[in-house]
Amino acid sequence: MTARYCSLAQAPAPAFAPGLAAERLSALASGRRMWVNGTVLHYWFFDGDTDASVIPVPGRGMTRRVSWAGAEEQRDVVRACFREWQGLGAGISFAEVDDRSEAELRIGFQLGDGSWSAVGRDALLAGRHERTMNFGWDLTAPGERGTALHEIGHALGMLHEHQSPFAGIHWDDEAVYAELAGPPHHWSRERTHYNILRKLDPDEVNGSVWDPQSIMEYPFSSGLVLEPEQYRAGLNPPGTLSAADKEFVLRWYPPADPPGPCELVPFHSAPLGLGPGEQADFVIDPPETRTYTLGTFGDSDAVVVVFEERDGEPRYLAGQDDGGTAQNATISARLVKGRRYHVRARLYSAWGSGETAVMCW
Repeated sequence: MTARYCSLAQAPAPAFAPGLAAERLSALASGRRMWVNGTVLHYWFFDGDTDASVIPVPGRGMTRRVSWAGAEEQRDVVRACFREWQGLGAGISFAEVDDRSEAELRIGFQLGDGSWSAVGRDALLAGRHERTMNFGWDLTAPGERGTALHEIGHALGMLHEHQSPFAGIHWDDEAVYAELAGPPHHWSRERTHYNILRKLDPDEVNGSVWDPQSIMEYPFSSGLVLEPEQYRAGLNPPGTLSAADKEFVLRWYPPADPPGPCELVPFHSAPLGLGPGEQADFVIDPPETRTYTLGTFGDSDAVVVVFEERDGEPRYLAGQDDGGTAQNATISARLVKGRRYHVRARLYSAWGSGETAVMCW
């Protein structure tokens, strides 16, 4: 095997309060790792020999201390990939800083530790002296630039595409375990299951349709995939940003557009037609492709969920839950002209002056 795979650290399943409605769970699960749109993500490269850790030497029963610092040509690859993601025009941007204390993303180049990244806002859980991203092999080697694009995708909140439940992949499990147990990975069965064989929850995935061309898709050699049949001889994504990758990022982090015309929709308080525990459903046919604000609430405990209609059926697109606080529950989503969208708003409890919600389209 020549392909090298990203290895995400196993994270505990999120714990939500019991008894939450399905649409509320979807909103919480899908957005928990995503950054607030408009965020500037600052990144910093470890640059001294004092930042290092001890890692095992596979097959030798020994350990060695390896620095996290990377050569300038390695950093330049990562910088170029940040620029490529930012060039999409999304409402999130990147800036390199000289002080690690200012950086949400702290990047190392420890050889032998694999390539990996914290997913989205999980980076905030790492200590200031810890890495949130690592590159474990030469990014200047042919075909390895895609590794940097892939890890930045994780930093934006994206997960592995081959783990999508919509992919319909049937694996030869034991062949996959055997392949990853050998060099260059030396993965345990648990790590292989977590990063390859495990299916994601539908609310976690990057899109409602599997994209084998995604930068978040691993390449696989012959004999690992049994179905779909066309991938039995191997699956070889190009290592570039696909159209679906770009659509995902622009949907979660839409560029700042001028606000569209607004209509007051009376579903906030009981006198206007919606009381605690009730919901309202709306259908939107966008007159143009642009960013729309869907659901701005006042003092309420509310959730808004947007579904995109595909093949006559609504598929979950985005959701926002204010978490029972007095903060607004707002979604800004890029909607495409010619597609039909369903918006569901549910009020769980309300207090205050009985404001209306504002739907802008």
